[in-house]
Parts: sequence; structure tokens; C-alpha cells
Amino acid sequence: MAPLPTPPPRSGLLVFQPVKRRHCAECRGGPLGLLVLENGTPRCLDCADLGHLVFLPRGDTALTRRAREGSALSAVVVRFNRRRSRYERQGVLVEEAARARAEEQCLADAEVRRRRRARDAQRRAAEDVRFTDAFAREIRRLFPGCPADRAQAIAAHASLRGSGRVGRSAAGRALSAAAVTSAVRASVRHTDTPYDQLLMSGVPRHEARRRIAAAVEARLREWEREWGQGWEDGGIAAPA
Repeated sequence: MAPLPTPPPRSGLLVFQPVKRRHCAECRGGPLGLLVLENGTPRCLDCADLGHLVFLPRGDTALTRRAREGSALSAVVVRFNRRRSRYERQGVLVEEAARARAEEQCLADAEVRRRRRARDAQRRAAEDVRFTDAFAREIRRLFPGCPADRAQAIAAHASLRGSGRVGRSAAGRALSAAAVTSAVRASVRHTDTPYDQLLMSGVPRHEARRRIAAAVEARLREWEREWGQGWEDGGIAAPA
């Protein structure tokens, strides 16, 4: 029988997942999925008095730590990686009751984290609503002729969290006039002019902007006036 590769330095009990077929030297059982080396001789978990332990695969650090802390007896499971010529950790063996307690604790923590995430999401949503409303009010202050629903739509688009748009910039969060005007101008450009169609037809962006610049500025000047002033300037009495 070929010898096992040299095991790693001892750091507590070690259990091996053999690469080749192995049988227990004491009870002759096998082939073994897990074995213990005693003076270089393989033994099954039952013969090594570890048969009552259960395997916990690697991957969940908190679960592994809690299970090992709560288990009076535990062992590290390793397997030899031929390509890397080294043993690699596969998981641990712990008492079943310790694993069950650790799983309950981790589930409780996960529930706490879920509730915290839900509270944080609600808080952020409320903050977003307040900021969008403030942005819309600033639009209406700078452009009183802008319809209220349009101002709200512009604010919602510009201030979308994670969008990287002007409303989420430092200037936008500070409600600077330049940032608010930039958001309004962008909305007018895309909504009230043929800018998008020009881009789709192959017109370069700078040229497309040049062609629609006058229309954009005209709309901004229109919105800078009160609705009533706009009606009066047109020679029509403002609606009651």
C-alpha cells in the first residue's frame, strides 16, 4: 500500500480525505471517505473514536468558528492537492449538537442583519423622497413656469440613488443652482427637442447639441417666467 503524502504540521486533530482507496488497518473496513493517521497507519473514524462527529464543509467562517467553539471534540479535515503539492482544508468534524447550535446562532444573526437591512432600506427610501421633493421645489423656484409634474419627474430622474446623475453629485445634493439648471436643461434636451433622433441618425453629439441649443434656451427662458406672466406677455389674459 502506497504511503500517504507527508501530513501538514499538527494543529489539533487532523482527518484526511484520501486521494487513493484506503482501508482501515484495524477493522479492515473501506474504502474510507475519511481516515485518521496513527503512526502512519490509516484508521476509520469509528476505530479512531471520532465516528460520532459530523462533517461541516468549509465556506461559512462564522458557522465553523461557532461550531468548533461549542464542540468538546473537533478535527480539521484536509485533502492533498496533487497539482499544488499541498494539503488543503476541506472543513471540520464537530459534534452534531454543536453544529446545530451554531446553525441556530447564525440564523438568528442573519435575521438580525435582514431586519437591519430592511430598516436601512426604508430610511434611505424616505431620505430619497425628501431629497427628490426638495429638488423639485428648487426647480420650481428657479423655473416657476415649469409644470409641477414635470419638475417632479425631472427631480426623480436626476436624484435617483446610484445613478451617478447630477442630482447625486455634491453640487446636486447641495441643491446648487448650477446643478438644478443642468438637470432641467438635460430634460428639455431629451424630451422637448429632436436631440435623441439626431443622435440616432448619426449626427455627432456636439453638432446635435448645437442644432437644438436655441430651442433648449427658449424653453428655459419660458420656464423662468411665471405662467401668468407668460400669458400676459402673449397678450392673453391669464386663466382664473
